Amino acid sequence: MALQSKDDDGIRHIRKTVTILRPVDELYEVWRDFERLPEFMKHVESVTVSRPGQSHWVVRAPAGRMVEWDAEVTEDQPNERIGWRSLPGAEVENGGEVVFTPAPAGRGTEVRVSLYYKPPGGTIGAALAKFFGEEPSVQLDEDLYRFKQLMEAGPIVTVNGQPVGGKQLDRDRRREERDADRQVAPALSESRRDEEVRP
Repeated sequence: MALQSKDDDGIRHIRKTVTILRPVDELYEVWRDFERLPEFMKHVESVTVSRPGQSHWVVRAPAGRMVEWDAEVTEDQPNERIGWRSLPGAEVENGGEVVFTPAPAGRGTEVRVSLYYKPPGGTIGAALAKFFGEEPSVQLDEDLYRFKQLMEAGPIVTVNGQPVGGKQLDRDRRREERDADRQVAPALSESRRDEEVRP
């Protein structure tokens, strides 16, 4: 599938590649099952296959907003390539392709993803996305890393749904370390004083 190449329409392009130590057919099978994409695409809330070759996407956008669109598969070559694009009326015009190629020397598979999208609000929308730390280029890097982790090591471990989130655990651990340091500090200074007094 040829990606649109105009940037003057406000259309942005992202291309990323990752090598995954799994065979081509396994990676293709997981990616082609669009309803599984939220397993490794953090900002994708859901993908629902509405009919063969078409799906409905719900994606988290900056500032807690949700955007939705319908998409169609434009190309599907098993174990080689999947192409897609949003249908007219999408809140975010987008499309892309993922290509699966055996890596050199039998070292798994190279997964190359090319995306294009038109940010809502044009340049201002893109600037807001960067401000909120949700630049699609960064998202894609993180998503591909999670895809690699999922395929090489199994289900991705998160603290979602746990009684205490990861940030809280970090804060608790730092507090415990500070408390321990405070208890050790007086003993150390007392010990130094003893050393200074000795002849």
